[in-house]
Amino acid sequence: MNTQLKFGLIAVVIVGMLTWLGVSGINETATYYVTIEELQAMNPTTSKRLRVGGDVQPNSIVRSGNNVTFTIEQEEIKLPVVYVGIDPLPDTFRDRAQALCDGNLRADGVFEARRIQAKCASKYEADPGKDAQPIYNRETEAKASL
Repeated sequence: MNTQLKFGLIAVVIVGMLTWLGVSGINETATYYVTIEELQAMNPTTSKRLRVGGDVQPNSIVRSGNNVTFTIEQEEIKLPVVYVGIDPLPDTFRDRAQALCDGNLRADGVFEARRIQAKCASKYEADPGKDAQPIYNRETEAKASL
């Protein structure tokens, strides 16, 4: 065999393997966002990684060993969730927080999450008091009065 033909075959094999690795990697890491209603209508044996979000129900967080169970609600539809991930839960994960859960739906209807993201809406909202003014207005008024 001639050297150029060998080089061409090796290049085709390498490009083919890299393409296969790229496509299979994308398929394995793809996460689909669904609502709780869509999730409950799905076949529980699906192997797709799913993401579902909702508000954490008050007094539903129960920690037992490495697992944390809780319930999320979206448009008055509730979903039990068990967190089995290895990362610590976010500091903002608490009652009434908005939570995004990545994982799979089990056959028993419980969502098994391997990753949790949480946002506590009240933590990021401004709550100005009566007659409150921005700091830059107070500084401007103080300089004007001098």
